[in-house]
Amino acid sequence: MLMDETTERMNGAITHLDHELAHIRAGKANPRMIESVMVDYYGVPTAVPKVSNVSTPDARTIAIQPWDKKMIQAIERAIINSNLGFNPENNGEIIRINVPVPTEERRKNLAKDAHKEGEIAKVSIRAARKDGNEYLKKLLKEKEITEDIEKETVEKIQEMTDRYTRKVDNLIAAKEKEILTV
Repeated sequence: MLMDETTERMNGAITHLDHELAHIRAGKANPRMIESVMVDYYGVPTAVPKVSNVSTPDARTIAIQPWDKKMIQAIERAIINSNLGFNPENNGEIIRINVPVPTEERRKNLAKDAHKEGEIAKVSIRAARKDGNEYLKKLLKEKEITEDIEKETVEKIQEMTDRYTRKVDNLIAAKEKEILTV
């Protein structure tokens, strides 16, 4: 049970990191960039991808085609108000967003942001390790497990921590390469 819970928490850190990295613009159009933009859909705040078809016809363009044509103004307004720095254009049927190429300084700042997100994920992974180890110490103190089992499980948790930390490093390295490539 302990290993399952620790694994679940570490997986959660990786999933969260992946989600956060998707929102860091690398100059390439990606439909995930606008998945957090909420639009008022008949009184209910709804994510833009749930009320429209979002695609990338080319590397620098995001196309949004609402299923309900009446939503086009509301979606456009939501994108403008989202502080993503996009300037949507609509032709009455499709909203197009041209994703600008970031400047070198902006790319460096985006890489720093990616590293910050990576550090947050690593802190979460280490917190899961710490909680697991503390739980083992409690079980040992209550004489529910032996010292050998405690030591063996601590080693397994450390191996898992190292594996998940490498995953974070790999995700950050890939994102940094994507960001810094012009």
